[in-house]
Amino acid sequence: MSRIQATATEVSRPPEKAMPTRSPTGMEFKTFDTAQQPKGSGTVVVGRSTVWTMSTDDLCPCGSGKAYDDCCGPLLATEELASTAEQLMRSRYTAYFYGNREHLWRTWHPRTRPAEVTVDPSTTWTALRILDVRDGGPDDDTGVVEFVASYDGGELRERSRFAKRGGRWFYLDEES
Repeated sequence: MSRIQATATEVSRPPEKAMPTRSPTGMEFKTFDTAQQPKGSGTVVVGRSTVWTMSTDDLCPCGSGKAYDDCCGPLLATEELASTAEQLMRSRYTAYFYGNREHLWRTWHPRTRPAEVTVDPSTTWTALRILDVRDGGPDDDTGVVEFVASYDGGELRERSRFAKRGGRWFYLDEES
């Protein structure tokens, strides 16, 4: 089993009332009052009050092979914006992996996003494979990313459309 798959299956989500502890891969998670949530690289907000703190050498669950802090971490922590549609797609997978509804809502195009984004806590995401990328570069206004997101018991295959609005990439919808 690769390190990315091990991370995805061994560290799916912390318990609802998490006490400070470490996962099998060394990832710490703690529950904070919303006002005390730490900001910065290496933190992932889950729900409204749970934060996972990752070491800088933990691989990002998006499958890029990069360290979380050099990949999706700064996007989920709202420190950076995605520069490409693929980068946004990877960050959205990572948000699903951790159950980060806020990042999903924030990166969903206002014209197509639901009033509330829900994440099924019983789904354990295990891997992301990017199959095709059409446009969606830093100088484009639209892009399409085809991917397969695997989870325990199945997989989701989709061609997602992305659009840039005000210099920011947003998930638009599934291409029909």
